Amino acid sequence: MPLFCAENWPRKVQSVFTKSNLEPSPSLSCIYPDSKINEYKDSSLQKNVKWRHKFVVTLLICHCGLQIFLPYSHFITKGFNNWTNGLYGYSWDMMVHSWDTILVVVKVVDNNSRKEFFIDSEAWTQNDRWNKHADMCVQYAQCLKKNLLQDLKKETQISPYTKDFSNHITSENISIYVDVWCSLNKRFQQRMYDPNYDLLQANWSPFRSVEWLLPVLTELNDFRMTMNEIIEEVYSWSNQSDVLFIADFPGLFLENFIDKDLQNVTLTVLEGAVVYEIEDRDTFQSLGVTLKKGESVPIEVGLFHKIHTISEVPSCYMYTFIREEKVDVKPAENKRVMYSPFPLVEDVQDRLESFVRMWCHIGNSILYILFGKPYHLRPKIKSDK
Repeated sequence: MPLFCAENWPRKVQSVFTKSNLEPSPSLSCIYPDSKINEYKDSSLQKNVKWRHKFVVTLLICHCGLQIFLPYSHFITKGFNNWTNGLYGYSWDMMVHSWDTILVVVKVVDNNSRKEFFIDSEAWTQNDRWNKHADMCVQYAQCLKKNLLQDLKKETQISPYTKDFSNHITSENISIYVDVWCSLNKRFQQRMYDPNYDLLQANWSPFRSVEWLLPVLTELNDFRMTMNEIIEEVYSWSNQSDVLFIADFPGLFLENFIDKDLQNVTLTVLEGAVVYEIEDRDTFQSLGVTLKKGESVPIEVGLFHKIHTISEVPSCYMYTFIREEKVDVKPAENKRVMYSPFPLVEDVQDRLESFVRMWCHIGNSILYILFGKPYHLRPKIKSDK
């Protein structure tokens, strides 16, 4: 990179193509001492500080002061604070924290038909950064409503006489709720936002604290040593054993589904009191079991269940389970690894294809902004894969 080269590298490169004088000459915009002025008497070099020099220095001081102030501006921009303070990208400790998100539930409620729809949290997004920031969650909800209404408009245009909209919303009167389960710095997995707060009616301001943001359960920090001891014990069972720690607020519940690939799933309460609710397969009635600190119950796999927190203090519990080891049933003799005779050529070809594909994506974005419709530019590259 030119950044790590000598300061005179442009003149060296230019000397290859021209024979003109490339020696550095003094600039009329700079300030020089008397010795330099006497050396270049014919150039009228400046000695005194002019107003434009003061203006440039003032701008540089203001810029440096702004960069120093922004990491500490979270007391002003309260609407951009989450579990960590500061604007995204301007907080000095943004790379220190570790985030582990296990569940993001996006629920859309049609207030006319009272039907609930669950949306893939990765729909219409390129990454999962939005679910860690309240302001981005509001933007996501507005974007989601816009896209759902566009889909509804298309459906009504295609089949205007069809009244069966069981898989679609029926009007603009909808509500959107987001439930994010995340762990900050290896704490318990817990809710980040109030799951009963309608983001389309969010009262958000960049200068006020986010009213639907739930606090970090710092009172459970003393469990970290206990969690490490439990992790060591569970990992000693087998190579496939694992544990998941969860904490929840009073009056809320977690609805969870246990996949059939998991075995020996057990729920153990570490603090507080919960009710383990599951639906009976024969009577289709809900059955509840109350669990207090230190009590455990086996969990049925392949079914939904709910964990209600009924204690006055936040509850914390854990799932212990064993993952089913997947065995490759294909015979080893049928596997053949093909090695390329020219790996460097294929690597360069892959990089060129990625480069062309990148510019096609940029072109598609520009066309979408200009015309409001998706136009797809496809690279004309033939691949043997």
